[in-house]
Amino acid sequence: MISDPPAEADLSIGDLATATGVGAATLRAWERRHGFPVPHRLPSGHRRYDQAQVDAVLDVVRRQHEGVRLEAAIAATLVHAHGRDGHRRVVPGERSVFAALRRRHPQLTPQRLGKPMLLALSWAIEDEFCSRALAPHLFGSFQHDSYFRAARRRWDDLALGARTAAVFADFDGGEDVVSLRGPVRVHLDAGAPLLREWAVVCDDDDLPAVLTAWELPGQQHVKEADRLFDAVWTVDRRAARDAARACTRAAYDAGAPWAPDLLDELAPEPRAVQVDAATQTALFNRVLAYVDRQVRR
Repeated sequence: MISDPPAEADLSIGDLATATGVGAATLRAWERRHGFPVPHRLPSGHRRYDQAQVDAVLDVVRRQHEGVRLEAAIAATLVHAHGRDGHRRVVPGERSVFAALRRRHPQLTPQRLGKPMLLALSWAIEDEFCSRALAPHLFGSFQHDSYFRAARRRWDDLALGARTAAVFADFDGGEDVVSLRGPVRVHLDAGAPLLREWAVVCDDDDLPAVLTAWELPGQQHVKEADRLFDAVWTVDRRAARDAARACTRAAYDAGAPWAPDLLDELAPEPRAVQVDAATQTALFNRVLAYVDRQVRR
C-alpha cells in the first residue's frame, strides 16, 4: 500500500540525479536490477527521495571510483547507509533467499520438487558442505518450530564448527534463544518471507552451497509427503553470499542483536571459487542415497 512519504523525502528523481551526478535513467536501472536506491512513493506513483538516499548514491559512486564493481558497491552501501539522526539503518533489501537468488542469479532454473526430495538434498548439503566447511556462516529456514525440532540434533552438531549458525521458524517466545551448543533461533512473525521458504545456506570460502525452495500456495490440506516446492540450489560462491545476506537481513528485521555486525562482515563480494568435480559428485551420490532410502520405506 502506498502511503505519504515523510516530509524530508521531497526530492524527485531529477533532483537526486542533479545532486549525485548519476543520470535518472541510470538510477532507474539500478533500482530495477539491484533494488537500489529505494524511493518513497507518492499516491501518484512518483518517486521521492530524502538526503539519506543522496548520501547512499554518492557512497556507491565513491566506491566505484575506487575500483569496486557496482553490485559490490551497492551491497556495501546498503549496509552502511545512515539516516539524518546519525543512526545506522539498513536500506530495504531482500529478506527472501528464494527471491534474492531468482533476481540476482536468473540462470538458476527452479525445479518442482516434493518434500522427500527436498529433505534428501538438504541432508546431502548439510553432510557434504556444512559439516566439512572450516568456519562457515550457516542458516536454515524451517518454517515451523516442529520441523526444526526434527532436525535439531543435526543442527546442534553443525553449529559447533560454524562462525555463525542461525535457524528461522515461528518459534515460541518471539526472541532469539541461544543454546549452549546449538544454533541461534530467530523467531519470524507472520508475513515474513522466510516463513514460506525452505533454505539451507552454507557461506564458506571453499565449500559454498545454498538450497532454497518456495512452497506453492494452496497446500493447507495436502499431506506432508505430497507438498510441492519450487526449488533452486547451487554451489556458486556469490549465490551463497547473497543467500547469507538475505538471511541476515531477515534476522535484522526480527531484532537479532548480532545481525548489524554480520551485515557489515558480509557486505564485500566474495572471491570466485569453483567447487571441484569430486565434491559435486559426492553431493550427488549422497542425494541418491537419501532418495533411495526414502523410496525403500
